Amino acid sequence: MTLLLMAAGSGSRYGKLKQFDDLGPAQEFLLEFSIHDALHYGFDHIVLVTKAQNKEFLYEYLSKRLPTTIKLDVVVQDINDLPSNVSIDTSERVKPWGTAHAVWAARHIINTDFVIINADDYYGSQAFESASSFVKNNISDKKYGIVGYRLKETLSDHGSVSRGVCSVDGDHLVSIEEHTKIEAANGEIIDEASGRTLDPDTIVSMNFWICNTSIFDYIETYFSNFLQIPENLEKSEIYLPFVAQEMMANGLIDIDVISSDSEWFGVTYYEDKAEAVTTLQNLTDKKQYPTPLWT
Repeated sequence: MTLLLMAAGSGSRYGKLKQFDDLGPAQEFLLEFSIHDALHYGFDHIVLVTKAQNKEFLYEYLSKRLPTTIKLDVVVQDINDLPSNVSIDTSERVKPWGTAHAVWAARHIINTDFVIINADDYYGSQAFESASSFVKNNISDKKYGIVGYRLKETLSDHGSVSRGVCSVDGDHLVSIEEHTKIEAANGEIIDEASGRTLDPDTIVSMNFWICNTSIFDYIETYFSNFLQIPENLEKSEIYLPFVAQEMMANGLIDIDVISSDSEWFGVTYYEDKAEAVTTLQNLTDKKQYPTPLWT
């Protein structure tokens, strides 16, 4: 089984490359705990998508730590990696093209069902157990999965966050809508863009997706159409929820929502670091992880 970690962000709100910050008791990166959990449940191919300047470092760092039986690939999310039918000037573009483009960057090395996560989030061991079970038991090419978390458990005390807000019928995803500025204020959770109050128990996406290679072709089509709109070229991005929503709307896939009893936490802001360090230390003290992580 394959795990893809998106590690190409710039950490603009964190102030540094948060995916490579030493949060663990033995200075491990947060992404190492996700990899450790994934290996425990049978994943044997790790793919990281990162910036060009981090590729060699990441490969050398992880190849020294992971078991030799694990396949490791590090691929680059390149602004100039565009669909073959598109020719545009990217010289003014600074930001990456977004999470969907990050996944598309791995299209040449993944040829099976795979799981997608953020490198700067902690998802918990049970989430990987559930994902592993879904992959092993899924017999339909049209069936995708998403591990969902409750909105109230995914906020930061230090500012707004982006979340894919899900509409769910039983264990079936009906729709998903990306909200880029959600924040707790005065005892409520507010979507700042619309001013709408959100239910704390709403299921949200933390970019923990289970899919197959059909997503690559669709992202390419979606990306090609996106690039035809001039105002998208400077700063706009393509997000995984947008792609998943359109694939559902077109009848190409169905998505099961997998509940997670795991604790989620992330490091959106630098002020989130202290709590993350404490939580990882506590998990290690409870013997959920060895220290150092790789022995």
